[in-house]
Amino acid sequence: MLLQLGATQSAQLLNMSTIAAPFQMTRQTTSAYFTLLKNIFLVDVVPAWHNNRGKRLIKTPKVHMTDTGLATALLGLNADRLNADRKMLGQLLESFVYNELRRQSSWHETKLGFYHFRDKDQYEVDIVIEQNDGTIVAAEVKAAATVTIKDFRGLKKLQSMAGKAWGSGVVFYDGDMILPFGEKMYAIPISALWGDIVES
Repeated sequence: MLLQLGATQSAQLLNMSTIAAPFQMTRQTTSAYFTLLKNIFLVDVVPAWHNNRGKRLIKTPKVHMTDTGLATALLGLNADRLNADRKMLGQLLESFVYNELRRQSSWHETKLGFYHFRDKDQYEVDIVIEQNDGTIVAAEVKAAATVTIKDFRGLKKLQSMAGKAWGSGVVFYDGDMILPFGEKMYAIPISALWGDIVES
């Protein structure tokens, strides 16, 4: 049951009190069980990115199920039900992209740090990847076949915060072409994670 509830929280900010409530367990007990799920690689807890490293430690992390196939099975979802529940589709698609990027990062010659970004004004970025030299590449995930400049709102805010550390920003979407959206900003097909892509 705890893992099933964790599946509903995938790609959301980690709120241990919300997860604990249905089980009438203390937050501390639930946290201990959740740590076990993390230790056996069923969930991943992603810290928040901030250009002040001290603040990273106090900002709310995000949780991802590490196997979105398992998550859909736990939730009893099929393709039709996911199409009808666009919110859950978006959550699981974000977790899928996160897991694929995390897997591919193991091929990188240096260790990459994975984060998410959210500020007090509700600007958000799904995935922030930081290299050893501090350069960051950030990605939003969109469960749609079209992209507009509004989809880069969070990325542009993060770009302004990162300054010289900014590498590039990407919106992954359900299209088939790479599209430029300003300096160091691109829309890229989700399928590019495993196949060939076409530039506009």
